[in-house]
Amino acid sequence: MMETLENETCYRALTARDRRFDGLFFVGVSTTGIYCRPVCTAKTPRQERCAFYRTAAEAEHAGFRACLLCRPELAPGSAPVDSVPRLVAAAVSRIEGGFLNESSLEELAAELGVTSRHLRRAMEAELGVSPVELAQSRRLALAKQLLQDTALPLAEVAFASGFQSVRRFNALFQERFGRPPSELRRASDGAEGSRSLVLRLDYRPPLDWEQLLHYLRGRAIPGVEYAGDSEYRRTVRLGGKTGWLVVRKDPKRPALLAEVSLSLAGVLMQVATRLRALFDLDAQPEVISECLGRDEFLAKCVQAHPGLRVLGAFDPFELTVRAILGQQVTVRAATTLSGRLVARFGEPVEGPHAEVSRLFPLPQTLAAASVDDVATLGMPGARARSLLAVARAVAEGSVRLDRHADVDGTMAALEALPGIGAWTAHYVAMRALRWPDAFPASDLGIRKALGGVTAKEAGARAEAWRPWRSYAAIHLWTSLSEGAGG
Repeated sequence: MMETLENETCYRALTARDRRFDGLFFVGVSTTGIYCRPVCTAKTPRQERCAFYRTAAEAEHAGFRACLLCRPELAPGSAPVDSVPRLVAAAVSRIEGGFLNESSLEELAAELGVTSRHLRRAMEAELGVSPVELAQSRRLALAKQLLQDTALPLAEVAFASGFQSVRRFNALFQERFGRPPSELRRASDGAEGSRSLVLRLDYRPPLDWEQLLHYLRGRAIPGVEYAGDSEYRRTVRLGGKTGWLVVRKDPKRPALLAEVSLSLAGVLMQVATRLRALFDLDAQPEVISECLGRDEFLAKCVQAHPGLRVLGAFDPFELTVRAILGQQVTVRAATTLSGRLVARFGEPVEGPHAEVSRLFPLPQTLAAASVDDVATLGMPGARARSLLAVARAVAEGSVRLDRHADVDGTMAALEALPGIGAWTAHYVAMRALRWPDAFPASDLGIRKALGGVTAKEAGARAEAWRPWRSYAAIHLWTSLSEGAGG
């Protein structure tokens, strides 16, 4: 997504060591004659010693030799064989989401477009562990948390953590921790019979929780989501299971606490992964603020909201539909339309919170609807056709709304659909694909915040904010008395 190489921009990404920029450029260091990937763990050189190149071949042509530590030949590229780090990142994301709990390594490799042998080698080279070992580690970590923080029976802890066998759970726990699971069990403190579990989700402070809730409050889909003064609620459909969750800020530590219905016990890994994406809990706020704070206008925004995050999407398809409904209408109107859509096509789900009682419709459900079915909700026929086109593309698999999907390819595929323009594509890239450098320059709110500039002028102004333009967009929307974005 870096159309032009600019030294200042590339150096910011280099100091962040953010894997989202791995493979987009390479840095040659004049004092060593070596070129590296931006995620290299070696000591960061001074900026004046760095030269930046689009490809490894360009760096070699300039006389630099490849780093033996970060191995530039393994940097992600356009072909699967060249995409080892990106491949590993995609595999780790799926494993952390519980893919290997019910599916095989061969199925995971096939979904990623490689052989299981290639995937195993790639992960061992990058992480030092095999896919199976990583999956076991994640299961044990979740089991340990459930043992300490809930009163679930040991057998239910095993299955909720992704183990298919209680015997295997006990044996592996004993092997890893040197004690049986029962020894980590805390007193139930009256939690026996509880209808929910609690997950702790740590983050790097600061995090502007109040502003995140404020942003969600105006955009929450009626029936599916609810954002109050101190918590976020929503319904959930994952892995054939349905339920609800509530997220609050931990008053004691930099973490969010997610109360999750017992009905979702078998998909807790997926729930945790999606919540981390929704609330952008893996961001590095100090690095981002340091970059954006150099701009005189944005410096005031960053100072006012130093922990502002780019909200992601618990359900990328849900977010994409919401973005389409938000085209050329106010936030309030888009929220009303989304509520009507859920009331018409969503399914009811039981739970203790009256505000969240319906599931967002599946892509297949909307794909089977007619233009008239959707248009009668109160939108133009053209927008109804756009919504159905996206639903069908996602249902058929021609568009993948996945944060490890190719960003440029996904945005191009979206813009090829009727009624989908650059604004929608960038908004989806920002929130559903989790791309930190998306920037919907034509957005009226962004242009207003910048003093009524044109889309072209907004885009030019944003060049100085790379590679964190998504965060700049959120700050600009937040600076308005009433947010106009998305």
